[in-house]
Amino acid sequence: SFGGEGAREPYRAVLDKMMKKLESTQSWAKQRLENLRRNGNIPNGDSISTDGIYLDQDDLTDQLMLLHKSLCSTGNETIANGFLTDIIRNVSAFGLTLVPLDVRQESDRHTEAIDCITRHLGLGSYGEWDEVTKISWLLQQLGSKRPLIRPGSWDDNTEIFTPTAIDTLGIFQMIAENHEGSLGAYVISQATSASDVLAVYLLQKDAGVKKYLRVAPLFETLDDLHGASATMETLFSLPIYKGIISSRQEIMIGYSDSAKDAGRLAASWAQYETQEKLAEVAKKYQIELTFFHGKGGTVGRGGNPATFKAILAHAPDTINGRFRVTEQGEMITQNFGYGDRAERTMNIYTAAVLAEKLTERLRPSEDWRSMMNKISEISCDAYRKVVKHDERFVPYFRSATPEVELSNLNIGSRPAKRKASGGVESLRAIPWNFAWTQTRLNLPTWLGVGEGIGAILDGEEAEKLHEMYRDWDSFRTTIDLVEMVLAKSEPSIANHYDRILVTDQKAKELGEEIRAQHIATEKAVLNLTNHTLLTDGKCTLSRALKVRNPYVDCLNVLQAETLKRIRNLDKNNEEDAVLKDALLTTITGIANGMGNTG
Repeated sequence: SFGGEGAREPYRAVLDKMMKKLESTQSWAKQRLENLRRNGNIPNGDSISTDGIYLDQDDLTDQLMLLHKSLCSTGNETIANGFLTDIIRNVSAFGLTLVPLDVRQESDRHTEAIDCITRHLGLGSYGEWDEVTKISWLLQQLGSKRPLIRPGSWDDNTEIFTPTAIDTLGIFQMIAENHEGSLGAYVISQATSASDVLAVYLLQKDAGVKKYLRVAPLFETLDDLHGASATMETLFSLPIYKGIISSRQEIMIGYSDSAKDAGRLAASWAQYETQEKLAEVAKKYQIELTFFHGKGGTVGRGGNPATFKAILAHAPDTINGRFRVTEQGEMITQNFGYGDRAERTMNIYTAAVLAEKLTERLRPSEDWRSMMNKISEISCDAYRKVVKHDERFVPYFRSATPEVELSNLNIGSRPAKRKASGGVESLRAIPWNFAWTQTRLNLPTWLGVGEGIGAILDGEEAEKLHEMYRDWDSFRTTIDLVEMVLAKSEPSIANHYDRILVTDQKAKELGEEIRAQHIATEKAVLNLTNHTLLTDGKCTLSRALKVRNPYVDCLNVLQAETLKRIRNLDKNNEEDAVLKDALLTTITGIANGMGNTG
C-alpha cells in the first residue's frame, strides 16, 4: 500500500506519487553531479532530502510489482504485461544506476595500507608477517566490532601512512559513501593468497561499508593460476568467510597477463585446469561459483571472434548458466555499438551459455592431459627463453615496435606500465599485444606454440596429437585461433621495421631468429591441422586479407618512417607535434586494418 486507497483514479494517484519521487531522484542526482564538477566533492548536506527519493532498487521494483499484481487481479492482464512489464524488466536489469561500476586495485596496495595501520597501532609490520599470522589477525578483526582506525586520521599521520596507503584508504571511504547498487565487484589484481581477499573485506568493514561489495580475486600469472584452488580452499574452509559471502563467490581469471607471462598455449591450458579445480573446490564446500573471464579483443589476450565456440571451449561444469566477461576497447563498439548488433551479441552469449549447460561435453582423457602438460611445458620454456631470458629481447622490443611511443601518446585507458621503472614484466598486457600487432608480427599469440606441438609431431605421439585436434573442441579452438593469427601476420613487414629502426646488431640477429621461429610455427600448425594454407577453410578471412593488406602495408611503411624521424628528432622541435599526429593516424589505421587489437 502506498497511497492509492479511496481515490477515484487509484492508479493515477499512485503513479503521480511515483513520478514525483522519480523526478526528485533525478534532481538530487543532478545536484550531486554538479557539486562534483564544481567542487570535486559532495557536501555532507544536500538541499533535497533523501527521504523523498529512490535510493534502493527494491523500493521501486516493489511498487511496480504491486501495480502489476493489482492490474492482473482486476482483469487488466493485457495492460500489466505491456509497457509496465517492460519497465519492470528494465529496472531489474539496470537498477537505478544503469551500470554498477567495479572497483579494481592491486593486492600490494591493500597490504601497504594495512601495514601502515598495524604500525600506527604499534602492532608491528603486517607486510612482514607470514600468511598464517595474517589470516589469524584478519579473522580476529573481522569478528570484532571495534574499528581499527578513525576515518581520515591517516591524513594527520603522514610520517606513517604513505601517499599510496592514504589513497587506498580514501577509496574504501568512497565505497562506504556510495549508495547500494552504485558499485558491483571489488576485483583484486595480482591476488596470490587468502589474506589478499580477507584484507579487502576488513578494509570495507573498517570504512563502514554497510553491504560489502563482493570481492573477486584475480589470478593472473601462471604461478597464481596454479595456486588458485589452494587459496580458495583455504578461504572456503573458514566459517567466517563463508558467512560473509553467503556461499556465493566470484573469481576472475586473467587471460592477458598469464599469456604474457607464459605464452598463449601454456596459459590456455593453465586457465582450463585452474577453472576445473576451482569448480571442484566450490562444489566440495557448496559454494555457488561464478567465473569472471578477463579477456581482451586479441587472441593473445584470450579473445576469440567466434563467441559461441569460445564459450563452448571452456572446461565442462565451470559455467553452469553463469558467465561474466570483460568487453574492452573497440570491442565494445564492435559488439554493442548499435542496437541490432548488441541484440545479436547478447543472443549469441545467451545461446552459448544455454548450449554449454545442456550439451554433454567431452572431457579430456588422462592421456590427453599428460600430452597437454608436456606441450605446455615445452611451449612455456620456449616462450620464456626469448621474452624473459634473452638479454637482447628488451632492446629489440623497444626499438622494433612503437612500444615507447605508445606509452607517450597516452591513448590507453590506464598507464602502459604498472611500475614506471619495470621492464616487460611490468608492462600491461594491452600495450604489450598492441605493439606487436602494429608491426604485424603478433608475437605474443604464437611464440612457443611451434616448439610445443612440433616436438610431439616429430615424435612417436604424433597421431595422438592429431586425434586431440580432431576430437577435442577446446584444443582445436586454441590451435585454430593461432592459425588465424599466423595468417594475419606478415614477418616481411616486421623485417622492414627492423631494417629502419633497429640499430643494435645483436637485436637485429634476434629479430631474424624470431622470424625463423614464425616460419617453423606455421609449418607445425599446418602439419597438425592437415591444411595446405593457413587460410584453408577461412574464405572470409582470405578475401579480407587480399583486400585489406595492400592498404595496411602502406600504413606500416609510413609508420616505420615516422618512428624513425621521431626518434632522430631534437627535443622541442616544431615537427614533433606533426609527426606524433601522423603516428597516431597510422596506429589507428593499422589497428582497424588488423581488426583484433583488443
